[in-house]
Amino acid sequence: MKHLLTTMVLSLGLAFPTYTLAKDPPKAEPKAEAKAEEGAGKGEMKKVCHPKKDKAGNEVKDKAGKVVEECKEIKVRKKLEGTEIPPAKK
Repeated sequence: MKHLLTTMVLSLGLAFPTYTLAKDPPKAEPKAEAKAEEGAGKGEMKKVCHPKKDKAGNEVKDKAGKVVEECKEIKVRKKLEGTEIPPAKK
C-alpha cells in the first residue's frame, strides 16, 4: 500500500509541476555581470614567454631554426608594505 501511495504522489508531482517551477527563471542583473568582469581582469597584466621544451629537455625549434616560445598572460600583484614586527623579548 505504501509503495502504491508513493508512486501516485510522485507521478502526480511530475504530471502537474508546481507554480514555482513553471515560472521563468530570474534574469541576472547587468551589474552582477559587470562586477564579475571587473574582478577577473582588474589589475595589471603582464605577458611572460618561456622557450618551449620537449620531453628530453631540449628547446623546440621551428622550420626557420628559431626557438619556439610559450607565452601566457599573468596578473601582476602589488606587494603590500607592512610595519616591522619588533623582536621578541626574552
